Amino acid sequence: MRAQSNRTLADNFEWPRHLVVEGPIGVGKTTLARRLAKALGHSLLLEPALENPFLDRFYLSKGANAFQTQLFFLLTRAQVIAEAPGDDLLDSRLVADFLMEKDRLFAQLTLDENEFSLYDRIHAALSPNPQRPDLVIYLQAPVNVLQRRIRRRGISFEQAIEASYLEQVALSYTRLFHNYDQAPLLVVNAAEIDFANSPAHLQALLEHIKRMEGGRSYFNPNPTLI
Repeated sequence: MRAQSNRTLADNFEWPRHLVVEGPIGVGKTTLARRLAKALGHSLLLEPALENPFLDRFYLSKGANAFQTQLFFLLTRAQVIAEAPGDDLLDSRLVADFLMEKDRLFAQLTLDENEFSLYDRIHAALSPNPQRPDLVIYLQAPVNVLQRRIRRRGISFEQAIEASYLEQVALSYTRLFHNYDQAPLLVVNAAEIDFANSPAHLQALLEHIKRMEGGRSYFNPNPTLI
């Protein structure tokens, strides 16, 4: 059952029914997804990333177990999508912290040619068919900011993530969203804003969403003025 709607926000504006927050490791997508779901009264759909039993070895061994790590993510994301509320439900309002497209992004980044070929066959057999978002929020931040946030959240095996890998991930996200046209896209400079602890920053984002026109928008706030 979804949370009760925030009537102050909902009365005067028709918020997107299905929002997705995306971005590289450490940028704050899950935190923002939680804040948006609470503010809008939407259901929350999170991928259980830390449940991946291969992820710690992947980071600590600098790429070992890449295929097992990616296959676990693919199967888990496909299952989460299959169990998510569908378009046929009148009250299927949700905020998610992942796009299915990210799975291929990481597969291309971490798998060798033969592994990726097998991954592609498994992906095709699963045929995950996620609900199309009404809005995708893409969070960006420099690698040094990503590293600082990763250190701050204190997950032990994530401390082994190297800057070079984060740079590759960030570049892959840039490429993914450069020509993205599957849903309206809001690109957010998240380098200095703090959605975790600042209600004013979240409110500024919500106000920007209300003013959005067209298929692509950019939110580059000055945090000292919010």
